[in-house]
Amino acid sequence: MTLSPQWLDELRARISLSGVIGRTTRLTKAGHEFKACCPFHNEKSPSFTVNDQKGFYHCFGCGAHGDAIRWMTDQRGLSFMDAVKELAAEAGMEVPAPDPRAAQRAEQQSSLHDVMAAAQDFYRAQLDTPEGAKARDYLASRRFDAHTMERFGFGYSPGGRQALKTALGQFDDALLIEAGLRIAVDDKEPYDRFRSRLTMPIHDARGRVIGFAARILDAEKKDAPKYINSPDTPLFDKGRTLFNLHRAAPASRSSGRVVVVEGQMDVIALAAAGIGEAVAPMGTALTERQLDMLWRMTEVPILCFDGDAAGQRAAMRAAARALPLLRPAHSLKIVRLPAGMDPDDLIKRDGVAALERLLAEPIGLLELIWQHERDAAPLASPEDKAGLKARLMAHVETIADPDIKALYRRDLTEKFSSFAFPPREERPWQPGRRSTGPAVVPRDAQQLGRLQRASGAGARDALSAAVLAGLLRYPGELAVHADALAHAPLGDPRFAALVDALDAGQPLETAALATILAERGLAAPGPGEYASLRFGFLTENAAPEAARADLAQAIALLVERPALDAALAEATARFERDLSEGAYAEQQRLLKRKLEFDSRLRQMASARSAAPGGTASLD
Repeated sequence: MTLSPQWLDELRARISLSGVIGRTTRLTKAGHEFKACCPFHNEKSPSFTVNDQKGFYHCFGCGAHGDAIRWMTDQRGLSFMDAVKELAAEAGMEVPAPDPRAAQRAEQQSSLHDVMAAAQDFYRAQLDTPEGAKARDYLASRRFDAHTMERFGFGYSPGGRQALKTALGQFDDALLIEAGLRIAVDDKEPYDRFRSRLTMPIHDARGRVIGFAARILDAEKKDAPKYINSPDTPLFDKGRTLFNLHRAAPASRSSGRVVVVEGQMDVIALAAAGIGEAVAPMGTALTERQLDMLWRMTEVPILCFDGDAAGQRAAMRAAARALPLLRPAHSLKIVRLPAGMDPDDLIKRDGVAALERLLAEPIGLLELIWQHERDAAPLASPEDKAGLKARLMAHVETIADPDIKALYRRDLTEKFSSFAFPPREERPWQPGRRSTGPAVVPRDAQQLGRLQRASGAGARDALSAAVLAGLLRYPGELAVHADALAHAPLGDPRFAALVDALDAGQPLETAALATILAERGLAAPGPGEYASLRFGFLTENAAPEAARADLAQAIALLVERPALDAALAEATARFERDLSEGAYAEQQRLLKRKLEFDSRLRQMASARSAAPGGTASLD
């Protein structure tokens, strides 16, 4: 009987691994995992862990590792099918009836595994022949030790078009073609796919050879690709395979990380340097299936791509593929290598310690997106900067998880606002600079007190309450002005609550926003809070278009005021310290701006009021 991988994955997903193991082994909760003394060897302190989320157990003492089925066979002593039947009964699943076609496919795959194993033996033997001298010279130039070369199974494919067929004469030519080792062309004799190349076997998760990667050895040959891989076959699917996965998975459980590099030779270079938890995609961008395989090993894999433009494009392609798949605690981190260098170059020049330092300080996925889009085009004009924001938000829109999407939107918006609207630097006063203020510096305490009161006035006044009332009356305007409100130091927590509701995707309706404020223990603004300001958008019969325009002006004043208040407070403090003419002049200039601001506010609050003293209802 043959069980499909999909059926077995469903069985594992329905079973609580800790529940299965906990029947015979006492488990203790430890964060997201369970711990116990290993049942496979004697130990006094627990080194055996069970992870339900990842679906495996592992002992750091003896190396025992497996899933629920492996536990039943290794610890309970059941046969594979008996273990599957017992777990299926527990999960409420029916074991599929024998399928003759599935059995035929399994037999076919078994034959293909035999073919691939024989091909690997042939290529490996050819490396030691006189014809394999070029391949041996290349390996010597890479300075791989004998252990690394043996572990990764380097071989050599001879130049003859029929060399492999002759060596593997026990297999039908059709089987060699199906395995991807030979190429069939209409009306011509099939020929060997790999010729005059260094070969590297590609393994599945169980360590069986399923394909080959092959590197050209003639540097002068420009009409052929540098690397070629086996085509997709019944055994080998490029999008579902990671090079070196069968070695990297056990290594990652010890190191707690997985390093993703661009090519097979990068993986081997890292392994030779002692970093065994490296994998590589098969010459294509990371696929959804490959990302899922990585996340099964660790929640945040590290992408370590070359420092050239192609490497950075590969990192962004991986980011674009990952964004729709992000889920809580699962993401990617990225290491940027020096320009023009791959991992092997860096190790040879600066040693493995230099690479380890980079791996210890990767940037996050959000930071990669920000840096890439910020540097993607000139940002000389307002239109250029608006284009940057549009590109950032386009990435955000691809994220499926609503919480992650809201957090990405907020963080990228903050980065954009800090970049596009930097605080204006005050020009420091210099001795001898002419001042527009009076020549005599006042020093009496009465005037200082008056200026201090002016600089702090209005920090929490009717304007905030009026704008809040306007947003509740016209909730659609919240999305229009969210960026400005989110980045202004307004002080009133009700603004943050409303912006958070927008980021979380809450409906923009008056009743819904008022409910959100109430749930956070915040009261909706009442008429008494803004009675002194008779804005047009607060009156009962205001025209909607005019009311929204008035509300936009009020928000502009509200956002401007904290910066003005802070600058005036700083100028007043500076004047108190040195009583200089320059400090006094700056203080007077800001005080004048403050008075103009208050005058503008009063004019706006009364000029367009439809009914003096009228207030708006929020019901």
